[in-house]
Amino acid sequence: MDYLTVREIAEKWNLSIRMVQQFCTQGRIPGARKFGKFWAIPADAEKPRDPRAVRRSNTQESAPGSLLDHTNLMPLMNTPFQPGQCRAAVEAMAEGPQRDIAMAEYHYFTGRPEKAVKEVEPYLVSSDMGARLSACLIYAYASLSIGEIHQAKFALGELSAVLTAAGEQSPQFQAAAAFIAAAGAVLLHLPLPKGLPANGDFLSLLPTGLRAFALYVQAHYRYLQGDYAASAGIVEGVLAMGAAVYPIPSIYLHLVAVMDYMSLKQTEQAKAHLLSAWSLARPDDLIEGFGEHHGLLGGMLEAVIKPAWPEDFKRIIDITYRFSYGWRRVHNPETGHDVADDLTTTEFAVCMLAARDWSNQSIAEHLHISIATVKRHLSNAMKKLGIPQRHELQRFMLR
Repeated sequence: MDYLTVREIAEKWNLSIRMVQQFCTQGRIPGARKFGKFWAIPADAEKPRDPRAVRRSNTQESAPGSLLDHTNLMPLMNTPFQPGQCRAAVEAMAEGPQRDIAMAEYHYFTGRPEKAVKEVEPYLVSSDMGARLSACLIYAYASLSIGEIHQAKFALGELSAVLTAAGEQSPQFQAAAAFIAAAGAVLLHLPLPKGLPANGDFLSLLPTGLRAFALYVQAHYRYLQGDYAASAGIVEGVLAMGAAVYPIPSIYLHLVAVMDYMSLKQTEQAKAHLLSAWSLARPDDLIEGFGEHHGLLGGMLEAVIKPAWPEDFKRIIDITYRFSYGWRRVHNPETGHDVADDLTTTEFAVCMLAARDWSNQSIAEHLHISIATVKRHLSNAMKKLGIPQRHELQRFMLR
């Protein structure tokens, strides 16, 4: 029998090398054999069906709920653990999809998106909808951070497709699809996907840890609507009910509270929430969320984290630049908003505060810099943006 390499098959079938490797790993190419790190594929092998078609067919034709297993739906997010025990919590899981997805979550939340992408790729076409939904969400966001914008858009599109097809499935299936689709849209500041049920219709059907994260998504959405007090109220209520035992949702809840209180100019409350998030995150290096939210935190990272933990701050800023690049490549074209693209993180923080009507003196005191430095950052930023007036900054800042 004649064999071809992965590259030769990819060219023959007009697919990416990565997709062919994925087919081999999943056993979807009869006769494919692995020799060390390389695959040999029969020259006469037939091209597997488009995984998107398979996925939609399975979703529509299977018995309601038969493909959903909450066990594999963002399992690390749904796992309580003591700070410092995150990796141990993952390794304690049984081998299989749950541990694989949880490890991808661990790598993503610790700022290693390259590892996360590779770990979830095999599950993008899984028949287990819990694993598949998780894989698509992680793949989308991790791809943003490595500059693979087409991959991110593909995964986000898959989330919308599953949500559209979920109407004939069980309520638990619909809840899972709604939760993941909402997270994919809201965190990119995109319009809510069509067919999304009201929060009250699916929150109670989610496991406790995922419910806490879903409420973070709801709080983030209220923040985007400018309803800062209501958003902060959601956060305070969820945390008061014991969400802190789930560190990952709690970190994100605290971060949206920082966003709210900085918008309300209540800096002490914002600082308290930032330090609470940091106390949960730092023992396990769960710093991704800080980088993702940098632009919305109103300079609080510069004011609190940078002086006390300068090396951690540098790593957070590296995450910010990588994530923001991909985020804007999806957000700006989809929304038509021209969020600033070429400012430094310090310039962005200063401009965010200025756009919220902070005076130069207040900005300087908050960031522990001189008024002259504030003016220099504002001047540089306005030159980059091509605007002559301070009030025009609002057009380029995150909403």
